[in-house]
Amino acid sequence: MAQEMLRCEPAEIDRLVDAGLPFEDRAGERFFDPNDLYNLGMYSNRTNTQPELAFRMLFRFAGRPVEDLLREKAWDFRVHLECVECEGVAPWRFEAPDVVRFGGRVAGGAAPEASAGSAEYAATITTTGARTPLVSTELRRLTREYLDAGYRWQMIPVAMQADHELVHALGATSCIAASLHLAERFRAAGYRAEAKRGWFCGVLGGALDLPHACVEVEDEDGALRTVDIAKAQLAARLSPDTGAFQELCVGSIYNKVIPSTASGNASFGRHECGSPLPVQVRADIRAAR
Repeated sequence: MAQEMLRCEPAEIDRLVDAGLPFEDRAGERFFDPNDLYNLGMYSNRTNTQPELAFRMLFRFAGRPVEDLLREKAWDFRVHLECVECEGVAPWRFEAPDVVRFGGRVAGGAAPEASAGSAEYAATITTTGARTPLVSTELRRLTREYLDAGYRWQMIPVAMQADHELVHALGATSCIAASLHLAERFRAAGYRAEAKRGWFCGVLGGALDLPHACVEVEDEDGALRTVDIAKAQLAARLSPDTGAFQELCVGSIYNKVIPSTASGNASFGRHECGSPLPVQVRADIRAAR
């Protein structure tokens, strides 16, 4: 997997190991953390690694006119929840899509009934976009200060992302860590702000479930605005032609994100059966039209 992901020869893998790339020895074979491999490829500047190719493909929309991100967009939204080592029938708690307050709609979406083992949630979600840039000069200053700080976006385990102080002390960042960090900065400046989780849609036809988070902040005019700080940061890496999308991320909403009721460091679901292991949540989100 390492050679395929990084597009390199065995000798190059050996050099990476000698330089400190961690691995686990399983019956004489080396197994690497996929996050480590992704981050290596992402910043290798080889241009042909799987992470670099995937990044350019996933963010190609960011260089296009943003008007397409402001129209209504319908999504077939399905979530599978699985309780590992389930201890019996119990209620499910699922942090559902929360699009109505942002001008969207939900058709279907019945809450999962009490059951054992697994549950499903299905709905047609309609999202929309709106240009609502931040009004407060202080909020804009704090946002720009963060973007200029030089943190390197990386693939990081979700549990680690919740410790945003540790992540940033390492010079790294991610959607969740960045949103938790920036929300804290906004609150310290006297604004009501909270990091919220959601789903980034249209990724490989729904086949890739990416963790996503942004900051909801009450601006100085009393309106609630969204700062999608990590997406602005990633778009800036892609091309200077993404300026319009980067600006959209600083206060506005766009139709490729489905917000949820979950806070930034919370799980999307839980099962009240008493199992000590967290519920596994897998989303499949596909464009309906």
